[in-house]
Amino acid sequence: MTDGPGDSRGVGRRQVPAPTPPPPPAKSGSRVRMSAAQRREQLIAIGRQAFAERGFDATSIEEVAARAKVSKPVVYEHFGGKEGLYAVVVDREVRALLYRVTTALTAGHPRELLEQAALALLDYIEEETDGFRVLVRESPLLSATGNFSSVMNDVAHQVEHILGAEFKSRGYDPKLAELYSQSLVGMVALSGRWWLEVRKPRKETVAAHLVNLAWNGLSHLEAKPALLTRRTR
Repeated sequence: MTDGPGDSRGVGRRQVPAPTPPPPPAKSGSRVRMSAAQRREQLIAIGRQAFAERGFDATSIEEVAARAKVSKPVVYEHFGGKEGLYAVVVDREVRALLYRVTTALTAGHPRELLEQAALALLDYIEEETDGFRVLVRESPLLSATGNFSSVMNDVAHQVEHILGAEFKSRGYDPKLAELYSQSLVGMVALSGRWWLEVRKPRKETVAAHLVNLAWNGLSHLEAKPALLTRRTR
């Protein structure tokens, strides 16, 4: 992400490796001898779908093995248990979402960057619904570095660099850029979770309205806002 509309692109950008592509779907009705790598990818894909549908607690190794038409020891051999499989699935989704967002940010103007970030998230929700459901489901195994919140926090840090430069050029306190970046990214993320269920209006319309609210709000910021309900007497 850039630091603003100038030429200093890439400042503060986290380098994100491209996510591992999903395996091709197995042919139904046929017993195919898979290599260890192919079997691992199949189990990851099945686990991803099961965790998205049922959540971590309700998904069992027996279910994953049954869907893959293998014995339970095969799953244990590859992942050591349900926790290991879940960790791999989550890690891949974290990298995939962050990769989408960071590679989408190519514009120079802050408003266009907001549009690109919003659309990248909505694209991911639309195209990788199972992955998104896995990320936003609560799980006792998720750590501060391996969940949806951690991805949004990474995106917020990049937005912070943009806002910091803009705040400084407009005479606002750049130290508050972190607060505003967390607020903006949180707004888009929560709206995305809502849109996942309703799927209307169109994602382009959702993105346009989110950017409208964010950008026009930023354009009319007060330098030193105060609460009307708690004025000092």
